[in-house]
Amino acid sequence: MPPSDAGAGGKAGPLPRPEPALQHRALAALFVALLSLAGFLGFNIEVRHSILIVVYALLAGVMSLWLAVTAVRRARRGRSARPRGSVAAIVLAGIGIGLSVILLGAYALFGRQLSEYGRCLSDANTVATQQACSSQFSRALNQAINVLGSPGRG
Repeated sequence: MPPSDAGAGGKAGPLPRPEPALQHRALAALFVALLSLAGFLGFNIEVRHSILIVVYALLAGVMSLWLAVTAVRRARRGRSARPRGSVAAIVLAGIGIGLSVILLGAYALFGRQLSEYGRCLSDANTVATQQACSSQFSRALNQAINVLGSPGRG
């Protein structure tokens, strides 16, 4: 038989399946990424509670991303196929990390306003008082944004 010239431009066959350990690592990454996003289901306007949830989601997202990326790298190094679920884990972890960073930034910039809004809503018994809380929050947020934007103008 003539030698195969797959490396010289011919089409190579399918890659072998990844090792079971890499497949388990990718599935664990997918599970942790889903847990990261599920953490946002417990999200509340109460700032202290929400910050803990966002930090949890950020840490779970980072852990999931690390697990998935290392599974893909080890599979590539072992010249095997990419483990199932690794790409989904990377995407979901990225979404969880992105949402966490955005929310932590919002808390850093507008934590006082969010806290006051949460307190106001918890004391509101009617729709009218809830609307008053929303109006008060909008005004406070606009003032904070104007203060943040003012140093760069002059």
